[in-house]
Amino acid sequence: MNQLIKKLERFEILIIDDISYIPCDRTETDVLFTLLSERYEMRSVLITSNLAFADWDKIFKDKMTTNAVIDRLVHHAHILELNAESYRLEEAKGRMKKIQSSPKIIKDRI
Repeated sequence: MNQLIKKLERFEILIIDDISYIPCDRTETDVLFTLLSERYEMRSVLITSNLAFADWDKIFKDKMTTNAVIDRLVHHAHILELNAESYRLEEAKGRMKKIQSSPKIIKDRI
């Protein structure tokens, strides 16, 4: 674990996309906590999540660790909260609308 964290130190920014998507066990969240703690005030971290901070105890399993992670992340953070529909959903709706409005082609069977 320490070797991986050392390797990641060389990157100016670490991007963790959709942190809440896959459930993690306690060992994995402990590694994540260690990684974030090591980067705190040293290197940048960009994290995306569908969960509000109030629900991050589902990620880190206990309130103390959750509070410690959030405290470190928000200390020097720029937080962007996007309250919009998913761009994937919007794109899918656009495709469906296009399909529904296009002329229907009827093929005769021979």
